Amino acid sequence: MTASGVARPPVQAGRDEWDRHWARYGEPAQGNPANAYRHRLVLRLLGEPGPGDVVLDVGSGQGELALALKRRFPAATVRGIEYSAEGVARAAAAAAAAGLDVSFARRDLLEPAKPGEAGAAASFATCSEVLEHVDDPALLLRNAGEYMAPGCRLVVTVPGGPRSAFDEHIGHRRHFGPARLRDLLTGAGYAVERVARAGFPFFNLYRLAVIARGRRLIADLESGAPGAAGAPGAVLAFFDKSFRLNLPSSPFGWQMVAVARYRGGERSP
Repeated sequence: MTASGVARPPVQAGRDEWDRHWARYGEPAQGNPANAYRHRLVLRLLGEPGPGDVVLDVGSGQGELALALKRRFPAATVRGIEYSAEGVARAAAAAAAAGLDVSFARRDLLEPAKPGEAGAAASFATCSEVLEHVDDPALLLRNAGEYMAPGCRLVVTVPGGPRSAFDEHIGHRRHFGPARLRDLLTGAGYAVERVARAGFPFFNLYRLAVIARGRRLIADLESGAPGAAGAPGAVLAFFDKSFRLNLPSSPFGWQMVAVARYRGGERSP
């Protein structure tokens, strides 16, 4: 629903054009304080992977989170799997430029893994801002489990709060509340340890600014004009600093985060 109470048309089911997405929005996404904030949440909750551990980034996009994981846990093996060939290429190039040993592979997690495709089972995994983009997030999570060892610790972030015009433009099917996220993970074969709302108050303010820009933000990004996509650097710097003051858990937060363990193929009763 819009603020005026008029129903918005539903996002069409199907596959999004992720190669076009990363080609168009890859550069504007770099330096986004919201992404940096989510990465800090994930790193704080993941645990302490070490030598012999495999850390898997599910839906790794252009690799920013996977590279952050490798920087934080240099002794662990870090891998990313991503549907978009453009995303994989960008991630691999970024890893090479940074001198980081992180591998990326193109995988369609709406299909079961092919024989030999899963590789070494992950003991830690992340899935950040992915589940809102697919029609069947439970299927994606079940197939992602084929890449995980039983007991693998998974940290998930998904958006809560209202959808902006830009969210809908890039294919957000839904946003989540605690009960919906918990039920999704449990039904997909994960034992949920924690579900929380985070980001209050400054992340919420950032999201309100995105909502207020409406379709103007889409037009700016689609224009491709230099500097058209982002807010002024001072504004981004303000949010980056203020996000460090967000409450780690609040009933009003619009950033959802969960920690769960993969059951190893079990299903909830």
